[in-house]
Amino acid sequence: MNDQTPRQYDEVIGQCRTLFLAKTHDYGTAWRILRLPSITDQIYIKAQRIRSIQEKGTQLVQDPIDDEFVAIVNYCVIALMQLHLPADAPLDLEADAVAATYDEEIGENRRLLFAKNHDYGEAWRQMRVSSITDIILMKLHRTKQIEDLHGRTLASEGVEANYRDMLNYAVFALILRGAA
Repeated sequence: MNDQTPRQYDEVIGQCRTLFLAKTHDYGTAWRILRLPSITDQIYIKAQRIRSIQEKGTQLVQDPIDDEFVAIVNYCVIALMQLHLPADAPLDLEADAVAATYDEEIGENRRLLFAKNHDYGEAWRQMRVSSITDIILMKLHRTKQIEDLHGRTLASEGVEANYRDMLNYAVFALILRGAA
């Protein structure tokens, strides 16, 4: 594994976490009202905007593409938190609990990244950001299909694995784009 990967990963996640917690301060946990398919659709909107800008080569709204990848990371964390919070968890969560849960989900993703990086030899470093965008969109379509099947699948890993992969691919894109 590249010696820089852990530092770069942590730096990107640190930026995502800082924004997430600032928005938690401003908005509370309004995201708790979202069902998983709504979160999936929010991620889709972000990924589709990235792809549209990549294909057109220009953009009319000057919000940076990196902000969209950060949003994908944070919406994936939201999805993972929603998956793992108890059904009777309140809509309004304490900021400390949100931060701890964010860190737990990221910790699991970090472990997954390093395990896969070992097996795949950091192949993502040779990928184009546009390919990463396409993979995120593919995983979104898979997730939508699993959601439409109400989780009744025959051979897939399920929505959690797809959220975790999308999160890590968005981090890869941010690293490749120089955000870390």
